[in-house]
Amino acid sequence: MVWADLWLLLPEGEVDPRAMAALLCGSAAAVLALRWVGQRRIQEKMEQARRTRDLGLERMEKVAQRFKQQNPRIQAGHILSLPLVELAEKLKEGSLSPESVLYTYIEQALEVTREVNCVTDFMQGCEEQLREVQRQKERGLLYGVPVSIKDHIGCKGHVSTGGLVQFLGRVEEEDSVIVQVLKRQGAIPFVKTNVPQSMINYDCSNLIFGQTVNPLNHKKSPGGSSGGEGALIAGGGSILGFGTDVAGSIRLPSSFCGLCGLKPTGFRLSIQGLTSPIAGMKSVTGMVGPMARDVDSLALCMRALLCDDMFRLDPTVPPLPFDEEVYSSSAPLRIGYYDGDGYFQPSPSMRRAVQETRKLLQEAGHTLIPFTPPRIDYVVDELFTRGLFSDGAANLLDKFKGDIVDPNLKSQISSYRLPTLVKRILALILKPVAYRTEFIAKWRELELNVMLCPALGPAFNKGYPGKLFAASSYTNLYNVLNFPAGVLPVTVVTEADEEELKNYRGHYSDPWDKRLREAVEGAVGLPVAVQCVALPWQEELCLRFMKEVETLARKRNVGPTDDDEDDDDADDLDL
Repeated sequence: MVWADLWLLLPEGEVDPRAMAALLCGSAAAVLALRWVGQRRIQEKMEQARRTRDLGLERMEKVAQRFKQQNPRIQAGHILSLPLVELAEKLKEGSLSPESVLYTYIEQALEVTREVNCVTDFMQGCEEQLREVQRQKERGLLYGVPVSIKDHIGCKGHVSTGGLVQFLGRVEEEDSVIVQVLKRQGAIPFVKTNVPQSMINYDCSNLIFGQTVNPLNHKKSPGGSSGGEGALIAGGGSILGFGTDVAGSIRLPSSFCGLCGLKPTGFRLSIQGLTSPIAGMKSVTGMVGPMARDVDSLALCMRALLCDDMFRLDPTVPPLPFDEEVYSSSAPLRIGYYDGDGYFQPSPSMRRAVQETRKLLQEAGHTLIPFTPPRIDYVVDELFTRGLFSDGAANLLDKFKGDIVDPNLKSQISSYRLPTLVKRILALILKPVAYRTEFIAKWRELELNVMLCPALGPAFNKGYPGKLFAASSYTNLYNVLNFPAGVLPVTVVTEADEEELKNYRGHYSDPWDKRLREAVEGAVGLPVAVQCVALPWQEELCLRFMKEVETLARKRNVGPTDDDEDDDDADDLDL
């Protein structure tokens, strides 16, 4: 009821101050009461979701303990130590049983989530899937491999929350296409993992399931929005996981947690059956992709997914099977590189990681060519940020109705709630296609095969990702361009990096530059990644480049060779 309506309720010619005060007080009390009731309903929904999660964790403990008691000789440590390719081979040949692997990972995932709070849902159907896998006549490429799934990737019988109360209670009626294909290849999805509220953030916190922390350092964020995946895999609780990427949401947690992650070209893999807080995006391309401990794991995953089942279940996916010849090639590459994008000055360890990798690649016989991304300010401000929220963030804000904003997201949501007039003043005319043409023309002019560039890192201190959305420029560029891009760790933060960080001023010495310094400090010993990029539809070449970098970095980090004796102490560090 508006104040004019209250006025009309008074007898004509009579304005009793006491009556008016009573009406005003009554109205205010009613508003407060309604707000309290709304808040209480939200709390009840979140409490119910947490109870469901806790029951799932109890179920995980019971099934793991039961299997352990029945099979006391299972060597869990050996199973957990195997790389994915070797594990898959042993499962397929029968020297390891799918039961032993699944229940070992269930137990380990439970241990990891108790430490870092990354699992939101146990898929009890995994035991039925285990039996189904064993009945299959042909063993797929991922036969018996347990896989973890990001919260909003649809799984039949489970809720895809997106960290939002609005989606609680909406049980998925069928598996997303990506999950269907995984199952047909013999994989066993067994847990879903945590995300930041609405997933428009690269931290990992929501008011339903709480904050996920980095298993390598609990003061640090695991990144996001696929942060639960990053934390679980880095903690050893999963060997292969699936995230999604709109601004770096696969690559950022991979960078922060010391993992390998691939963001494919949009629509190279199906996105049917994924819940999203933002509908109708055209200028920024989101996609689903794998996260794992090494590059060969990513390649095996893509090999398994790019199959007839994928192309049949989702005809919008181009029928391009994995190109083995490209991935296994050893031909020298022409590699463009840059160690800063001109928008956000990289941290000292980010820059060092690129320069050391450049040197390794040159010594291995590849050609390295300096490259400067054109008009990066235009990309970040015009094409990415305004393209992502070209509706004035109305669609996103609608998802927050009947919800409470997580403190880690408040600064972002406040900016999205600017008055309509202000948003209209900030409205854009998008030209992403023209920019993509300009970028590719420069790439072609230099005759590049691939690109080496920084990955944001090291891991941010908790709470800082929500204050530094623009720092995702290093990753969101390739969402705007729709290029395949992957990250992998190549070194760790040194004491020298930390000391140099004290002099970090950024490009503008503004509050955001100061925040970046605060965000990454205290990270000695944590992994630092680089980003590897290829042109659209060239995932195999991107992975081949990542494999080359991984091989060279691992050789270097095992210890110095005769040629490296004078190099930085960081060369001797194991990843």
